Amino acid sequence: MYPAKIARVLQMAVKPKRRPAVGWREWAALPALGIPAIKVKVDTGARSSALHAFDVVRVDDESSAWLEFAVHPLQRETSETVRARARLLDERWVRSSSGRRTFRPVIATTLVLGGASWPIELTLVRRDLMGFRMLIGREALRRRLVVDPGRSFLAGEPVLADAAELDADAKPSTTHFLAAERRR
Repeated sequence: MYPAKIARVLQMAVKPKRRPAVGWREWAALPALGIPAIKVKVDTGARSSALHAFDVVRVDDESSAWLEFAVHPLQRETSETVRARARLLDERWVRSSSGRRTFRPVIATTLVLGGASWPIELTLVRRDLMGFRMLIGREALRRRLVVDPGRSFLAGEPVLADAAELDADAKPSTTHFLAAERRR
C-alpha cells in the first residue's frame, strides 16, 4: 500500500499542468482602465508588457503618485479615446525591439484574456507606429498560458454588443465601436 501511495504522489508531481493556449494576437480587456476590448500582440520575445498611451501626466498626492493618460484602443484608429488613471508603480529603462532604451512609467492593472483575469504590470509608451496598441510580454504570460505562434485569436473574441442597445444619449464604448466596425 505504501509504495502505491508514493507512486501516485510521484505521478501527480510529474504530470504537467495543462495551460490554455493563445495565439500570437488576441483580444483582451483592461477593465480597471475602462478598456473593454483591445487587440494585443502576444510577444514572448519581449520581457515586459506595453500599452500605447499619450498625454501622460503625473499627479502627486499626499500618499502616492498617479498617472492620467489617454489611450486609442483600436488599431489604426484615433477617433475612439479612453481616458484612464492609474497609480504609478515604478519607472524603468526598457529596451525596444529596435534596440533603443527609453525610461518608461509602469502601472499595475488587471488583464482579462480568454475568460481569465490576473494582475499585470504595463509600461506606458507611444506606440503610434506599431501595429498593435498593446504588447503582452513573457512576464505577464509566465505560468499561465502557452503561446501558439502560428495561430491567432485562440482565446476568442470579445462579446460585441448590438448598437441597438445604446441609449440615444449614451456614448458608444469600445465594444460598441468594434461591433460597428464589424458590420462595415
